[in-house]
Amino acid sequence: MPFLDHLEELRWRLIWSLLAIAVGTLAGWFIVTRFDVLGLLIRPIRPLLGDGRLGYLSPMDPFFVTLRLTLVVGVLLALPVVIYQIWIFLAPALTKEEKRAIVPALYFGLLLFAGGMALSYFVALPLMFDFAAQFQTESLQQNIVIGPYLSVVVRTLLVFGIVFELPVVLLVLAVLRVVDSPMLKKGRRWAVVIITVVAAFVTPGDAVILTVFMMAPLLLLYEVGIAMAKMVERRRAKTEKAEKEKEPQEWAGV
Repeated sequence: MPFLDHLEELRWRLIWSLLAIAVGTLAGWFIVTRFDVLGLLIRPIRPLLGDGRLGYLSPMDPFFVTLRLTLVVGVLLALPVVIYQIWIFLAPALTKEEKRAIVPALYFGLLLFAGGMALSYFVALPLMFDFAAQFQTESLQQNIVIGPYLSVVVRTLLVFGIVFELPVVLLVLAVLRVVDSPMLKKGRRWAVVIITVVAAFVTPGDAVILTVFMMAPLLLLYEVGIAMAKMVERRRAKTEKAEKEKEPQEWAGV
Protein backbone atom coordinates (compact mmCIF):
# COMPACT_ATOMS: atom_id res chain seq x y z
CA MET A 1 0.00 0.00 0.00
CA PRO A 2 1.41 3.47 -0.88
CA PHE A 3 2.34 5.81 1.96
CA LEU A 4 -0.61 8.16 1.38
CA ASP A 5 -3.01 5.20 1.46
CA HIS A 6 -1.51 4.21 4.83
CA LEU A 7 -2.21 7.71 6.12
CA GLU A 8 -5.78 7.54 4.82
CA GLU A 9 -6.27 4.18 6.50
CA LEU A 10 -4.84 5.53 9.75
CA ARG A 11 -7.13 8.55 9.55
CA TRP A 12 -10.23 6.34 9.30
CA ARG A 13 -9.07 4.13 12.15
CA LEU A 14 -8.63 7.25 14.33
CA ILE A 15 -12.06 8.57 13.31
CA TRP A 16 -13.78 5.30 14.20
CA SER A 17 -11.90 5.15 17.49
CA LEU A 18 -12.91 8.71 18.41
CA LEU A 19 -16.52 7.95 17.46
CA ALA A 20 -16.45 4.88 19.70
CA ILE A 21 -15.10 6.97 22.58
CA ALA A 22 -17.81 9.59 21.97
CA VAL A 23 -20.57 6.96 22.00
CA GLY A 24 -18.99 5.30 25.03
CA THR A 25 -18.90 8.66 26.83
CA LEU A 26 -22.61 9.21 26.17
CA ALA A 27 -23.32 5.75 27.54
CA GLY A 28 -20.95 6.50 30.41
CA TRP A 29 -22.95 9.61 31.36
CA PHE A 30 -26.11 7.49 31.56
CA ILE A 31 -24.34 4.81 33.64
CA VAL A 32 -22.69 7.28 36.04
CA THR A 33 -25.85 9.32 36.60
CA ARG A 34 -28.26 6.38 36.81
CA PHE A 35 -26.16 3.94 38.77
CA ASP A 36 -24.03 4.39 41.89
CA VAL A 37 -20.63 4.21 40.16
CA LEU A 38 -19.12 6.66 42.62
CA GLY A 39 -20.41 4.54 45.48
CA LEU A 40 -18.58 1.52 44.06
CA LEU A 41 -15.34 3.50 43.93
CA ILE A 42 -15.81 4.68 47.52
CA ARG A 43 -16.43 1.15 48.80
CA PRO A 44 -12.72 0.27 49.40
CA ILE A 45 -12.39 3.09 51.95
CA ARG A 46 -15.95 3.08 53.31
CA PRO A 47 -15.10 1.04 56.46
CA LEU A 48 -12.76 3.88 57.47
CA LEU A 49 -15.37 6.62 56.99
CA GLY A 50 -17.74 7.76 59.68
CA ASP A 51 -20.93 8.32 57.69
CA GLY A 52 -19.72 6.52 54.56
CA ARG A 53 -19.44 9.69 52.47
CA LEU A 54 -16.54 11.81 51.22
CA GLY A 55 -16.36 15.59 51.37
CA TYR A 56 -15.71 18.17 48.65
CA LEU A 57 -14.28 21.69 48.74
CA SER A 58 -15.70 23.47 45.69
CA PRO A 59 -19.43 23.79 44.90
CA MET A 60 -18.70 22.51 41.38
CA ASP A 61 -16.79 19.43 42.52
CA PRO A 62 -19.77 17.03 42.27
CA PHE A 63 -20.35 18.07 38.65
CA PHE A 64 -16.70 17.77 37.61
CA VAL A 65 -16.37 14.44 39.42
CA THR A 66 -19.33 13.19 37.37
CA LEU A 67 -17.63 14.37 34.17
CA ARG A 68 -14.36 12.63 35.07
CA LEU A 69 -16.14 9.38 35.85
CA THR A 70 -18.12 9.67 32.61
CA LEU A 71 -14.95 10.01 30.55
CA VAL A 72 -13.25 7.08 32.30
CA VAL A 73 -16.29 4.82 31.84
CA GLY A 74 -16.62 5.95 28.21
CA VAL A 75 -13.01 5.09 27.40
CA LEU A 76 -13.34 1.68 29.06
CA LEU A 77 -16.52 0.94 27.09
CA ALA A 78 -14.85 2.00 23.83
CA LEU A 79 -11.65 0.09 24.51
CA PRO A 80 -12.65 -3.11 22.60
CA VAL A 81 -13.54 -1.04 19.54
CA VAL A 82 -10.29 0.94 19.74
CA ILE A 83 -8.26 -2.27 20.04
CA TYR A 84 -10.16 -3.69 17.04
CA GLN A 85 -9.34 -0.60 14.96
CA ILE A 86 -5.66 -0.91 15.89
CA TRP A 87 -5.77 -4.57 14.91
CA ILE A 88 -7.35 -3.80 11.50
CA PHE A 89 -4.60 -1.29 10.80
CA LEU A 90 -1.73 -3.60 11.81
CA ALA A 91 -3.08 -6.99 10.65
CA PRO A 92 -2.10 -6.67 6.93
CA ALA A 93 1.57 -6.42 7.94
CA LEU A 94 1.46 -9.74 9.85
CA THR A 95 1.84 -13.28 8.60
CA LYS A 96 -0.83 -15.94 9.06
CA GLU A 97 1.13 -17.57 11.91
CA GLU A 98 1.58 -14.23 13.67
CA LYS A 99 -2.16 -13.54 13.42
CA ARG A 100 -2.99 -16.93 14.89
CA ALA A 101 -0.80 -16.21 17.90
CA ILE A 102 -1.73 -12.56 18.47
CA VAL A 103 -5.55 -12.81 18.16
CA PRO A 104 -5.95 -15.08 21.24
CA ALA A 105 -3.45 -12.85 23.05
CA LEU A 106 -5.78 -9.87 22.59
CA TYR A 107 -8.65 -11.68 24.30
CA PHE A 108 -6.26 -12.89 26.99
CA GLY A 109 -5.12 -9.28 27.42
CA LEU A 110 -8.68 -8.13 28.13
CA LEU A 111 -8.98 -10.81 30.82
CA LEU A 112 -5.67 -9.75 32.34
CA PHE A 113 -6.75 -6.10 32.32
CA ALA A 114 -9.98 -6.97 34.15
CA GLY A 115 -8.05 -9.23 36.55
CA GLY A 116 -5.58 -6.46 37.37
CA MET A 117 -8.37 -4.01 38.12
CA ALA A 118 -10.17 -6.60 40.25
CA LEU A 119 -7.02 -7.31 42.27
CA SER A 120 -6.54 -3.59 42.81
CA TYR A 121 -10.17 -3.00 43.82
CA PHE A 122 -10.70 -5.93 46.16
CA VAL A 123 -7.22 -6.33 47.67
CA ALA A 124 -4.69 -3.57 46.97
CA LEU A 125 -6.82 -0.48 47.64
CA PRO A 126 -8.37 -1.68 50.94
CA LEU A 127 -4.93 -2.83 52.11
CA MET A 128 -3.37 0.53 51.22
CA PHE A 129 -6.10 2.59 52.89
CA ASP A 130 -6.09 0.49 56.04
CA PHE A 131 -2.29 0.68 56.23
CA ALA A 132 -2.21 4.46 55.76
CA ALA A 133 -4.96 5.08 58.34
CA GLN A 134 -2.83 3.63 61.14
CA PHE A 135 -0.31 6.48 61.18
CA GLN A 136 -0.42 9.72 63.23
CA THR A 137 -3.92 9.02 64.52
CA GLU A 138 -3.22 11.01 67.72
CA SER A 139 -2.40 14.22 65.84
CA LEU A 140 -4.31 14.01 62.55
CA GLN A 141 -8.00 13.83 61.76
CA GLN A 142 -9.19 12.13 58.60
CA ASN A 143 -11.05 14.51 56.26
CA ILE A 144 -10.92 12.90 52.84
CA VAL A 145 -12.27 14.90 49.89
CA ILE A 146 -13.45 13.37 46.65
CA GLY A 147 -10.94 14.95 44.23
CA PRO A 148 -7.64 13.52 45.54
CA TYR A 149 -9.33 10.26 46.54
CA LEU A 150 -10.79 9.70 43.08
CA SER A 151 -7.44 10.44 41.44
CA VAL A 152 -5.72 7.79 43.57
CA VAL A 153 -8.41 5.16 43.01
CA VAL A 154 -8.84 5.62 39.24
CA ARG A 155 -5.10 5.82 38.67
CA THR A 156 -4.47 2.70 40.74
CA LEU A 157 -7.20 0.71 38.97
CA LEU A 158 -5.95 1.66 35.50
CA VAL A 159 -2.30 1.12 36.39
CA PHE A 160 -2.96 -2.38 37.72
CA GLY A 161 -4.98 -3.21 34.61
CA ILE A 162 -2.27 -1.91 32.25
CA VAL A 163 0.75 -3.48 33.94
CA PHE A 164 -1.02 -6.84 34.00
CA GLU A 165 -0.68 -6.81 30.20
CA LEU A 166 3.00 -7.77 30.61
CA PRO A 167 2.59 -11.41 29.43
CA VAL A 168 0.70 -10.25 26.34
CA VAL A 169 3.45 -7.75 25.50
CA LEU A 170 6.11 -10.44 25.87
CA LEU A 171 4.04 -12.84 23.76
CA VAL A 172 3.67 -10.33 20.93
CA LEU A 173 7.39 -9.54 21.03
CA ALA A 174 8.16 -13.27 20.90
CA VAL A 175 5.84 -13.72 17.92
CA LEU A 176 7.59 -10.87 16.12
CA ARG A 177 10.98 -12.47 16.98
CA VAL A 178 12.08 -9.42 18.97
CA VAL A 179 12.70 -11.52 22.09
CA ASP A 180 12.88 -15.24 22.89
CA SER A 181 12.64 -17.32 26.05
CA PRO A 182 16.44 -17.68 26.58
CA MET A 183 16.79 -13.89 26.33
CA LEU A 184 13.98 -13.39 28.83
CA LYS A 185 15.47 -15.92 31.24
CA LYS A 186 18.87 -14.30 31.00
CA GLY A 187 17.33 -10.89 31.67
CA ARG A 188 15.53 -11.86 34.89
CA ARG A 189 17.78 -9.64 37.03
CA TRP A 190 17.19 -6.66 34.79
CA ALA A 191 13.48 -7.47 34.79
CA VAL A 192 13.38 -7.26 38.59
CA VAL A 193 15.06 -3.85 38.49
CA ILE A 194 12.76 -2.53 35.74
CA ILE A 195 9.64 -3.88 37.46
CA THR A 196 10.70 -2.22 40.72
CA VAL A 197 11.22 1.12 38.98
CA VAL A 198 7.94 0.87 37.06
CA ALA A 199 5.98 -0.09 40.18
CA ALA A 200 7.48 2.84 42.11
CA PHE A 201 6.80 5.26 39.24
CA VAL A 202 3.20 4.36 38.44
CA THR A 203 1.91 4.06 42.01
CA PRO A 204 1.19 7.12 44.17
CA GLY A 205 4.33 8.45 45.80
CA ASP A 206 3.03 8.03 49.34
CA ALA A 207 1.83 4.45 48.85
CA VAL A 208 4.95 2.35 49.42
CA ILE A 209 2.89 -0.67 50.44
CA LEU A 210 1.09 -0.51 47.08
CA THR A 211 4.41 -0.46 45.23
CA VAL A 212 5.54 -3.62 47.00
CA PHE A 213 2.15 -5.22 46.44
CA MET A 214 2.36 -4.55 42.68
CA MET A 215 5.86 -6.00 42.30
CA ALA A 216 4.85 -9.54 43.33
CA PRO A 217 2.23 -10.19 40.61
CA LEU A 218 4.42 -8.47 38.00
CA LEU A 219 7.28 -10.86 38.71
CA LEU A 220 4.86 -13.76 38.43
CA LEU A 221 3.46 -12.40 35.17
CA TYR A 222 7.00 -12.09 33.80
CA GLU A 223 7.42 -15.82 34.34
CA VAL A 224 4.08 -16.38 32.59
CA GLY A 225 5.41 -14.34 29.68
CA ILE A 226 8.48 -16.61 29.48
CA ALA A 227 6.22 -19.68 29.37
CA MET A 228 4.13 -18.11 26.60
CA ALA A 229 7.29 -17.27 24.62
CA LYS A 230 8.33 -20.94 24.92
CA MET A 231 4.92 -21.96 23.60
CA VAL A 232 5.36 -19.70 20.57
CA GLU A 233 8.82 -21.12 19.90
CA ARG A 234 7.56 -24.73 20.08
CA ARG A 235 4.73 -23.97 17.66
CA ARG A 236 7.14 -22.18 15.31
CA ALA A 237 9.57 -25.11 15.44
CA LYS A 238 6.79 -27.58 14.57
CA THR A 239 5.68 -25.41 11.65
CA GLU A 240 9.20 -25.05 10.30
CA LYS A 241 9.80 -28.82 10.67
CA ALA A 242 6.58 -29.60 8.79
CA GLU A 243 7.57 -27.24 5.99
CA LYS A 244 11.02 -28.84 5.69
CA GLU A 245 9.49 -32.32 5.53
CA LYS A 246 7.06 -31.14 2.89
CA GLU A 247 9.69 -29.67 0.56
CA PRO A 248 11.33 -32.99 -0.48
CA GLN A 249 7.88 -34.44 -1.23
CA GLU A 250 7.07 -31.52 -3.47
CA TRP A 251 10.37 -31.88 -5.32
CA ALA A 252 9.77 -35.62 -5.67
CA GLY A 253 6.36 -34.93 -7.15
CA VAL A 254 7.94 -32.59 -9.70
